Amino acid sequence: MALYDRDYMKRNAYTSVGTDSRSEADIVSFVKETYKLFAASMLAGAAGAYVGIPMANAIASIYWFLAIPWMLFGIFGIRMVRHKPGINLLALFAFTFVGGLIITPLLSVILSMQGGGTIVGNAFLMTAVLFGGLSFFAINTTKDFASWGKPLFFAFLVLFVFSLINVFILGSPILHLIIQGVFLFVISAMVLYDTQNIINGMYDSAVEAALVLYIDFFNMFVTLLQIFGIFGKDE
Repeated sequence: MALYDRDYMKRNAYTSVGTDSRSEADIVSFVKETYKLFAASMLAGAAGAYVGIPMANAIASIYWFLAIPWMLFGIFGIRMVRHKPGINLLALFAFTFVGGLIITPLLSVILSMQGGGTIVGNAFLMTAVLFGGLSFFAINTTKDFASWGKPLFFAFLVLFVFSLINVFILGSPILHLIIQGVFLFVISAMVLYDTQNIINGMYDSAVEAALVLYIDFFNMFVTLLQIFGIFGKDE
């Protein structure tokens, strides 16, 4: 259920319009706007999950018919309208709202388990703490994560292939847990990389920057939810 939308292979070329052409005040203002939109996106996603929980079984039955267009829209659609006022915000919040719908089948399964509400709460709390800590570190560190783009891209591809093999061929719960554990490290690295790109003025649209943060948070939450859910089944 994770989404990977950034073109890490082309980021260096894209970011040639970065900090050299924007003042520090402009970047600070941009970052503030980005995090405001990110917070609003989280609310839209929560609303989508709230609306979708009663329909979780129906959503599960059409999951791929919903998820594939959603992923394509996140990869291409929002980027195409990111500079169109009003439309870009509508696209961002529609995407994040549907993101909330997308995870309701998983949420429904977890909530049906004994202590499911606690599992969901702990997964969200852990996501918030980890995401916030990584973001704080990326903002304040002197380390440059710009070279992480290609390794992250290839790491994601490898994990994606192994995940498909496990889902359709092996069906191993242990391998699934291992993949999710490794993916958590990859997502954590993405948070560092993306946050630093935003702080350094590497995006030209606050809507796109907020989308990147939302996707990182979404992927981290889904990953932790699956890990916590696996351990919850064993109790």
